[in-house]
Amino acid sequence: MKNTDISAPDYFHKVVDCQWACPAHTPVPEYIRLIAAGRYSDAYMINWKSNVFPGILGRTCDRPCEPACRRVRVEDEPVAICRLKRVAADYKDDITARLPKPAARKNGKRVALVGAGPASLTVARDLAPLGYHCVVFDGDKKAGGMIRTQIPKFRLPDSVIDEETGYILGLGVEFRGGKRIESMKALLAEGWDAVFVGSGAPRGRDLDIPGRKEAAKNIHIGIDWLSSVSFGHVSKIGKRVIVLGGGNTAMDCCRSARRLGGEDVNVVVRSGFEEMKASPWEKEDAQHEGIPIHNFLVPKAFIHDNGKLTGITFEKVKAEYDDKGRRKLVSAGLPEQHFPCDDVLVAVGQENAFPWIERDCGIEFNEWNMPKVDTRTMASSNPKVFFGGDAAFGPKNIIWAVAHGHEAAVSIDKLLNGEDITDRPLPAVELMSQKMGIHEWSYDNEIALDQRYKVPLRDKVVALKDIKAEVELGFDAKLALAEAGRCLNCDVQTVFTAQLCIECDACVDICPMDCITFTVNSEEAELRKRLNAPSHNLSQDLYVQDGLKTGRIMAKDEDVCLHCGLCAERCPTGAWDMQKFLLDMTYAGNSCRPQRRSAA
Repeated sequence: MKNTDISAPDYFHKVVDCQWACPAHTPVPEYIRLIAAGRYSDAYMINWKSNVFPGILGRTCDRPCEPACRRVRVEDEPVAICRLKRVAADYKDDITARLPKPAARKNGKRVALVGAGPASLTVARDLAPLGYHCVVFDGDKKAGGMIRTQIPKFRLPDSVIDEETGYILGLGVEFRGGKRIESMKALLAEGWDAVFVGSGAPRGRDLDIPGRKEAAKNIHIGIDWLSSVSFGHVSKIGKRVIVLGGGNTAMDCCRSARRLGGEDVNVVVRSGFEEMKASPWEKEDAQHEGIPIHNFLVPKAFIHDNGKLTGITFEKVKAEYDDKGRRKLVSAGLPEQHFPCDDVLVAVGQENAFPWIERDCGIEFNEWNMPKVDTRTMASSNPKVFFGGDAAFGPKNIIWAVAHGHEAAVSIDKLLNGEDITDRPLPAVELMSQKMGIHEWSYDNEIALDQRYKVPLRDKVVALKDIKAEVELGFDAKLALAEAGRCLNCDVQTVFTAQLCIECDACVDICPMDCITFTVNSEEAELRKRLNAPSHNLSQDLYVQDGLKTGRIMAKDEDVCLHCGLCAERCPTGAWDMQKFLLDMTYAGNSCRPQRRSAA
């Protein structure tokens, strides 16, 4: 194997598993250390730079970082990264003085943003301080998009949405609430320099089965119903409620129904429990509130009495797999099951709807009636029009919309400066030694043995009486400190200097994970078999350095390293050092224009 080039931005980035998995590449260990030090405002600003909505995401993020957390290599539960993000938001000071100031002078470029959800607001946040005149259009009177209309208040209070959307609108962004865009052609005719579409996936899928039309009065599309609840148009529901669907929207629907009078609320899903699209914690929250989830049931008909809904019949199915592992649901051969109900909430998926985009305005659509969007630049086939969030690739989570917004802002900034939007500058990286003494570090490298701490919840009896009472109370400072201590500081890297090594093998002896091996070089596949602990996870690299006096190489398996620093503490010559890796993503502005190389 060749020597590892640790100056490549992606090398150590991939070792910081949580940051690598985050679509916005938030420097997770950095802000967790700041929380442990009680520097909540600093932790918040690190989050605000990358993920834009720390308070909102600290309550609602789908947490792609947590399954990737290195903590799961040594125990079952990852660090509560998402809930620690909320700690920074809950305990910060007034940070308004630390936000960018509105541009003193506009640069003459006008950008229209359709939809006031997280994607559009991220684009506006990145472009407005640069002097662009950003105008956000939305059919609702307040900013937030589906953050505001689809997420129940017991999960995300309006005050948090108002605060964090307000930070963005306060940067000199013009918000035209109550203004729905009805025609892309008409919008383009207004002479905007660029247009960004972040209108979400606003249409819920329906179920066309017998009885749907006859019993329509008590059959509701989930996302529309949640929106009506959010705006106060709906304040009650029948006592017996069936929720159809297994995603997060279904979980929000069933929990909302419990608070609006549903005494007997059931969730019915066509897949198995493990295959449900809902996040595990969303399913747990629903079950905690006494809502049963029934699996492998396919709805066959809505039963009604002269138009009055009385129930649903279901066919029991089972999963069968072909020789390629593809699943097919087939009848289990059992009698149909009948569930009585007064109301049904249909939450079986969402679709994009673009009736307002004429098909002759230069925007190409694919066979699924979705715009053709470049996954890196977020550009459509119309050079002035960009897409992001659910409008670009279908329903995902808020953090994906934020990531799309950052990329689109870079593209728009480069486009309007006459540059090639496909020329994407590399992020900057920096490595800084954490050495304070011979064997002392500027971070806490002790591995805490604590199991994951549970977030305190409001009493269930109280919570179910008030649809606006936030259920999760969040960590207090003491719990936050304890949970932050579980972080393994994956961004503090073990950096090896072969010229200083005397090959005493002290680091090999002390490593608790057997991840360091001194051996003869070979091809990677063969080398992985000869390590002190054979390496099977090919998604993580081997850190290889030659130049040793014996002609051997040092090979370290990045997959199982705990970043404990024992190798560096034990090394008598300083060949090992603990160096903090910081990744500075490229955002719109001067930094996105000249080609940047690694600073490591």
